[in-house]
Amino acid sequence: MTKISVGICEYPSALKSAVYGLEEMFLLANRVCREQGIDVIFEPMIVQKTDQIKDSFTVVLLPPASIGDYYLAPERDFIEWLKDQYAKGAVLSSACAGVFILAVTRLINTREVTTHWALADTFGRMFPDIPLNSNKILIDHGDIVTAGGMMSWLDLGFELVARYTSPRVVRQLGKILVIDTSQREQSYYQQFKPSFAHGDTAIVSAQQIMHQSFAQSLSINQLAKQLNLTERTMQRRFLKATGYNPNQYLQRLRVQRACDYLESTQHSFEWIANQVGYEDISACRKVFINTVGLTPREFRKRFS
Repeated sequence: MTKISVGICEYPSALKSAVYGLEEMFLLANRVCREQGIDVIFEPMIVQKTDQIKDSFTVVLLPPASIGDYYLAPERDFIEWLKDQYAKGAVLSSACAGVFILAVTRLINTREVTTHWALADTFGRMFPDIPLNSNKILIDHGDIVTAGGMMSWLDLGFELVARYTSPRVVRQLGKILVIDTSQREQSYYQQFKPSFAHGDTAIVSAQQIMHQSFAQSLSINQLAKQLNLTERTMQRRFLKATGYNPNQYLQRLRVQRACDYLESTQHSFEWIANQVGYEDISACRKVFINTVGLTPREFRKRFS
């Protein structure tokens, strides 16, 4: 019998539904393994005081956070315990805000991770050397696994169950829990909510013009002149302030409005594309798919 010990960290402000939900998921996986004749048993343990845990785990899990910001400044003893577990061979994994704690260990190095899309800006400011892809629901490097989104602890749990058992166990587990185990991306759920609080008043003006006039033909060169800036200067300052160049920002703005129309109306995509500033319907469709990861039809079916 192969035993997989799983330490589920109930750090201050950890989401309790995730902590206990993960425990129950692994226990249910044991039932499925028995039914399918798979010689694996998960041994989940909720860890509250790491200084009392001397044994090593196969996997250590950092769940999402609920109310509170402990994940922004975790205790040094907790970080040292995580590093010690990693040194002993544990796989470190996180969901949503848990990646902030994982990042403090500096064990990620320069590998790509994910977190909740709404936390992406904060993570980028705190850990500028760690590549972040908040479009992804899950990124698995083998020794480090990160998941994005408040409910991504489900995806993380399924990924770990599959690693130590088989995809067949995960499919049956999904049926028991009545949860779709098919692949998905966080980009399906992202909303474009840019910040206006970056302090560059000229770029704030540019953003405001874009939000008011995104459905019209907007020339970046003319926008720069309107702000008494050279186009190169505006491009540089816009990227620094928002994280996007002006064209990318305009595309994201238009795609978000298209998403709103797809969710709230039954208008054709051709009509929607024209409403958000595209004359070329195929160009709009291509930008939409590249940004969201779904076709307009698939997006409407999923969210309408």
